[in-house]
Amino acid sequence: QVQLVESGGGLVQAGGSLRLSCTVSGRTFNNYIMDWFRQAPGKEREFVATIPWTGSSTNYANSVKGRFTISRDNAKNTVYLQMNSLKPEDTAVYYCYARFRDSNYWGQGTQVTVSS
Repeated sequence: QVQLVESGGGLVQAGGSLRLSCTVSGRTFNNYIMDWFRQAPGKEREFVATIPWTGSSTNYANSVKGRFTISRDNAKNTVYLQMNSLKPEDTAVYYCYARFRDSNYWGQGTQVTVSS
């Protein structure tokens, strides 16, 4: 059974920073492409960032490009999302997502609230 556990969310003022972590257990982490998504109240879940198992060729949503950085440490089975210059519109529940071939798994989410 694969489990994804996010942490690092919280309340921060606009312009501040947070680092989210997502630790994967139960399977070989190295094989998985790891993504971050977010869902704001009343909105659909949206893609934020992705990183392949090699850690190269990361990709970001336009709304976070230049402010957020996704990275991974395969030795720790953990993916990170460094969020800088946070804006109130970044307020959402952030989810990590692991995918490999026909298998995919979601974490339970961590709340990020950015006050103006």
